[in-house]
Amino acid sequence: MENFVVSARKYRPQNFNTVVGQAHITTTLKNAILNNHLAHAFLFCGPRGVGKTTCARILAKTINCTQITKEGEACNTCESCVSFEKGASMNIHELDAASNNSVDDIRALVEQVRFAPQAGKYKVYIVDEVHMLSASAFNAFLKTLEEPPPYAIFILATTEKHKILPTILSRCQIFDFKRITNNDTVVHLEEIVEKEHIKAEKNALQLIAQKSEGCMRDALSILDKIVSFSNGALTYTNTLEHLNILDEAYFFKLLDYLTAQDLTNAMLLYDEINQKGFEGDTVLYGFAGFIRNLLVCKDKASAHLLESIEGWREQYASTAQKVNTSYLVSALNILNESEIQFKMARNKRLHVELALIKLNFLQQALSLSMEDGQLVKKKLVDVHYPIKTKKIIPLSNIVVSKEAKLVIETAVDIPVKKQASPTAKAAEPMNQMVAESTPAKDTKSITSLPVDQNGNKKNLLAALQEKYGSQYQIEEVKESKPLDIETLQAVWNEYTAYLETTTKHSSAGTFKLAELQIEDPIHFTVTVPALVAQKFVEQERMSVMEKIWDRFQNRAIQFSILVAAGEKEDVPLHLRLNSKQKFERIAEQYPLVKELKDRLNLEVYF
Repeated sequence: MENFVVSARKYRPQNFNTVVGQAHITTTLKNAILNNHLAHAFLFCGPRGVGKTTCARILAKTINCTQITKEGEACNTCESCVSFEKGASMNIHELDAASNNSVDDIRALVEQVRFAPQAGKYKVYIVDEVHMLSASAFNAFLKTLEEPPPYAIFILATTEKHKILPTILSRCQIFDFKRITNNDTVVHLEEIVEKEHIKAEKNALQLIAQKSEGCMRDALSILDKIVSFSNGALTYTNTLEHLNILDEAYFFKLLDYLTAQDLTNAMLLYDEINQKGFEGDTVLYGFAGFIRNLLVCKDKASAHLLESIEGWREQYASTAQKVNTSYLVSALNILNESEIQFKMARNKRLHVELALIKLNFLQQALSLSMEDGQLVKKKLVDVHYPIKTKKIIPLSNIVVSKEAKLVIETAVDIPVKKQASPTAKAAEPMNQMVAESTPAKDTKSITSLPVDQNGNKKNLLAALQEKYGSQYQIEEVKESKPLDIETLQAVWNEYTAYLETTTKHSSAGTFKLAELQIEDPIHFTVTVPALVAQKFVEQERMSVMEKIWDRFQNRAIQFSILVAAGEKEDVPLHLRLNSKQKFERIAEQYPLVKELKDRLNLEVYF
């Protein structure tokens, strides 16, 4: 019985042209060989199963080949190539750093470097999983790696580049391998199944490529398993069954039930999925990926980002146009939070069902109301009252008496922040008024104010300046500036730039998309496209308001956030009216209500 060889080994590339998905690496290496510009040390880094060790072996074989082709490939017929294929080459040494990571192992390798090759031009040392070397082993390797003999070439391979010392990185020529695309994986799998005379549906191969996530070795291993499972016939159905993947048809049904607010059928469908053995986190993960695919299909420019087989692309495109973007974004947020909290939940099934209930009633939470002819998000009250103020009697209107004397005495003893020059002008009339209106027996503390060199009494402001002038500065109260859209937009753009410098890219993107509109001299509105964007603006409210208050010198300025609607809705009349409009409408229909308000002298807060 002939020994079975797995596809990952049987179809391992033997020259640069057969390497899949790494043309930027193979082209560079072939040109370096042809032009004799080989570096003495290479570092191949990238994800698992993308061809790092394979390219290292091909490079080692090619540079020792005695009959290199014009394309920079090995001939596979000379003595060096034949011995390499048999695994008997004395010029190529492989070291697994995962199991040989001590200083002694590296010292033994360095000792071998001292001996020149008996046949061939180069001695090549391939160190796989080099990030597993200890710090001492790295340090023992530094000098040899920096100045090796002219016949020695080192090829280091790793999946974790960040774990390698910078001193090693600076001595190597670094090549970054990328993940193999699904299309390249499918093409390679089609070539293999054709050579093996296996019947395979293209949808099944696309599922395998999607499951492998850019790793060719994983794709070939999955192919071998499914061929054994299906007895040599790959179909979409048996591939789904073997890979334990939820069919996207379930997700399309589930979305239809949730958007129609048919909670009963949604729960029954989840029960059917659960009975087939799929765990709750698999459902949450798969449904989140499904919602993500719908979002990228909203725009034709991003439709190529869709991660699905070709059979579902048309249905994705048609469904994406039917579902509101705000619903998709909010649903993705709910699924993401549920997936994060899944491990902490004790009742896993209830946790997933709770997420489905939220998604079922999500449209009601996103319902919009009409106010002043514009669509805005529902809120509990129509007008906010953050603070109530009380009028303060001007100082010039106060009749100075015994109580006034106490106020002045207190003002002299308590440090205060001095105001602008108008206060200084008002201080002298006040002192004169105090002297004229206060009896002599009550003016003892007032007349005890300091006097200048000429014996004249100093006014209150001068006394405060003399006593606390070194601690406080007199600042002029600046007049407020009128609220205009150009200055407001400039302040908004400056804060957006500040968010970008602080790496708050999500908030910065939201601020760029926001539309500003001035409603009255102290109020403006910010219109954002979705509920998630509203949260980003709310988080930065106080910081951006400080900038706006400082620019306009007016702390009375406020803004409200509106969520733009994706499409117009037929909103009932009572939802389109604000509190003031509702009262006026009631008073118009029932005049006695207005008469009752006037007779009782009532005040209505709108």
